[in-house]
Amino acid sequence: MAHYSEQRGKASQLAAKLALVSSGWVVAEPETEEPFDLIGCDPANFQWYTFQVKTIRKRTDRGGDLVVYAKKNNGEPYSKSDADYIVGVLGAGGEAPRVFYFENRGIGEYWASESRAATRWHELPLSFDMEPLTCLS
Repeated sequence: MAHYSEQRGKASQLAAKLALVSSGWVVAEPETEEPFDLIGCDPANFQWYTFQVKTIRKRTDRGGDLVVYAKKNNGEPYSKSDADYIVGVLGAGGEAPRVFYFENRGIGEYWASESRAATRWHELPLSFDMEPLTCLS
């Protein structure tokens, strides 16, 4: 049976993938071990970017600030050559997850209050607009 942290990580990765696809990105997963979890084609400029997915934690000892720990297994932060973007997935209390992404700056921790996250980080919706697809049927 998978360890809880592995299950949480996989759930975050699936939520990130759904949010990117719902926002029009073309998304793929590497078949080999890579420092990034996902690769996606931006619908605005048709450029490919890499994403490292992490779970966002709420720090109750810091007034509920959101923190993303963006470190590899060896404790080093993800470098810009490892991933272009960090995707943070916030899921707690049985609520639908919230998915944010932001540029990887090569640091080990990214902090924001919820109000600052709404302006500093890009939130991706988990809703999918099926309207364009109904024209095809």
